[in-house]
Amino acid sequence: MSRLGPPPLAPRPSPLSLVARRISAASRLIVLTATASLLIAGCDDRPREAGKIEGPRRSEEVLRARALSRAAVAKSLEAVADKQILFGDLHVHSTFSVDAFMYALPVFSGEGAHPPADACDFARYCAGLDFFSINDHAEGLSPQLWRDTVESIRDCNARAGDDANPDMVAFLGWEWTQTATAPEKHFGHNNVIFPGLGDDEIPARPISSISIESYEQKPPPNFVMRGAAGIVRALGYGAYADVLSFMATLASSPECPTDVPSPELPADCRESAATPAELFRKLDEWKLDTLVIPHGLSWGIHSPPGASLATQLTPAFHDSDKQRLIEIMSGHGNSEEYRDFAEYAVNDRGDRMCPEPTADYLPCCWQAGEIMRKRCGDLPAAECERRVALARQLALDGGVGPDLVFADSDAADWLDCDQCRDCFKPAMTLRPRMSAQYGAALSNFEHPESNGRPRRFRWGFIASTDNHAARPGTGYKQYDRTVMCDARGISDAASEARVRSWLGAEQQDAAMPQVAYASRLFELFDTERKASFMYPGGIVAVHAAGRDRGSIWEALRRKEVYGTSGPRILLWFDLVNAPTPSGTAPMGAEVTMAEAPEFEVRAAGAFEQLPGCPDDVAQSLSAERVHALCRDECHHPGTQRHPIVAIEVVRIRPQMRPGEPIAPLIEDPWRRFPCDGDRAGCRIRFTDPDFATAGRDAVYYVRALQEETPAINAANLRTTFDADGNAVAIVECHGGYATPAEDDCLAPAQERAWSSPIYIDYLGG
Repeated sequence: MSRLGPPPLAPRPSPLSLVARRISAASRLIVLTATASLLIAGCDDRPREAGKIEGPRRSEEVLRARALSRAAVAKSLEAVADKQILFGDLHVHSTFSVDAFMYALPVFSGEGAHPPADACDFARYCAGLDFFSINDHAEGLSPQLWRDTVESIRDCNARAGDDANPDMVAFLGWEWTQTATAPEKHFGHNNVIFPGLGDDEIPARPISSISIESYEQKPPPNFVMRGAAGIVRALGYGAYADVLSFMATLASSPECPTDVPSPELPADCRESAATPAELFRKLDEWKLDTLVIPHGLSWGIHSPPGASLATQLTPAFHDSDKQRLIEIMSGHGNSEEYRDFAEYAVNDRGDRMCPEPTADYLPCCWQAGEIMRKRCGDLPAAECERRVALARQLALDGGVGPDLVFADSDAADWLDCDQCRDCFKPAMTLRPRMSAQYGAALSNFEHPESNGRPRRFRWGFIASTDNHAARPGTGYKQYDRTVMCDARGISDAASEARVRSWLGAEQQDAAMPQVAYASRLFELFDTERKASFMYPGGIVAVHAAGRDRGSIWEALRRKEVYGTSGPRILLWFDLVNAPTPSGTAPMGAEVTMAEAPEFEVRAAGAFEQLPGCPDDVAQSLSAERVHALCRDECHHPGTQRHPIVAIEVVRIRPQMRPGEPIAPLIEDPWRRFPCDGDRAGCRIRFTDPDFATAGRDAVYYVRALQEETPAINAANLRTTFDADGNAVAIVECHGGYATPAEDDCLAPAQERAWSSPIYIDYLGG
């Protein structure tokens, strides 16, 4: 779980360490307040800038080659030819996001700022995308940063050429980043995206999940932070001064009034919505077409134990028109799969208790007890067992930070606790009741839909990167782990110890468990245990009538979309006996029928990648920019495709009565069809003869699996087990100094594409 391996010899102090030595903890506040008034007049606020886009429109030759290669596969597989497959990324952060800004600092061995302009050049030339969106955290976007973001995205689109046939489409949005320690108050993260870019097509400001007034710990006064920025800058550490200046600017922005409609609010206030219901209401006031895309819901790094999508399946907290899509895969892991393990047990009195381990799941609360047992030493047996029980309860109560019960522990102590051992590129500390499969199996009978059927989630499935360095679509190659992934770590052991001390993560007594407390700031620095679960990220594909903005948006709206784990896999999934005029219905469709459904799947693997970058990249970007952004490796398809080795079908039959157990309703895989390894693609047909006899609704989606190839962090913690199946050791892939940056932690993986589901309601059900 935590942190680091043996420190290197004579670690070089980071700038943060040097700053700490020059300003002692006892004198910092005195120095800051005494000199603030002198420094503030001369303090350079140095607001972050949106950067400069360098590249023009991509060449017609490149666009034509893309279209022809995809059309050739469609023709060979006899797929519908009236639409084209386009690839994009709908989840991208620049260093306008607070966490991304922090991770760019030298203490994390960061690269420095990556503003929105970098996302445009990276998407167009490094990744070769057809579309992307910018989604910086609204909680950290000042009014000026929002205006700069808008102008940068407009500039990116202005270079795309003909509106009817742009080389790339850039969408505008933000992330609404909500978390809570209580499961019933936790809703998770959503990306808010808009189709247009005109002043009358976008809100005046992003909407945050929290206001500054709601912080449990108030930020220091503005003049103190600006004074601190002046001191730090005078010491020669401008990057850290920029953080303080930014925080001062953010804290000084006035909060918006709560009793005024959103379009009538002042331009420069900070607007917030504490719940999805408030967010939807505010968005409705703008009367704009909007997509609100949940993502990362099953990440245990912020979702508390016991969190469940059932909390959100209500008329207030789920808007089926706006929340048409869900991101099931990103660079932070896979949120597709459900596993029937419990994060805690409940006794007859309703108290939460630590569950015992099973063959496929080791609870962290249980492992906390085992760590305590090893520390008992010569304690009496009864006292040792008392502390073991206490450690388990404190770890369970610790929520997203159970390892802080023993803040001096290391990763080896915790083994692979709380992790899914058989998931594909899983999210760290999977919360199974927040997964897409669990959501698809849920029904709300108390608040039915207008047609009388139970209320359900009917999402289309997408994937994206959630990259925090303005690099959309990084999954085209598996290289340069600490640059192309969000794997971050503190640069040396001395800084690690000092930061943990500053943030209150110290062990008071090695032989006694303690309350696991971690501030939100600590969570930003506590990156090491997450790094083994960071990947280059996924990608979203649309079946669109054209390359233009409107066609892409309409494909997203009708859910004719799919996601991949990164490679540009081509996928079609259709109901071929649909009760529609054409007789077919594509992925994402919702139909009602009584007869057995028949389906057809067509899939072709992604092109094998050539080294380096295509020739036109060097003609459009400077060598310095190609290295800084792409690291000299671009999406560079060859002529051979990876073979698809299998098609898996997942069938989910949603609840038909209150309280119906979820696990038996999720059949994964329900059917598996081997493919013959033909590089031209794979095509299968299947039917569900049980549908008509069962007389219940069903949800179907497919996975197309490529041949095994090396992938970053595909083995996660690289756990080893004894003969009885118990975890005995791990080899973490650190984000910081303990794992060499050149080690990409590769392991074999079957990259894949997930179709959007086809939702079939039983006629008369």
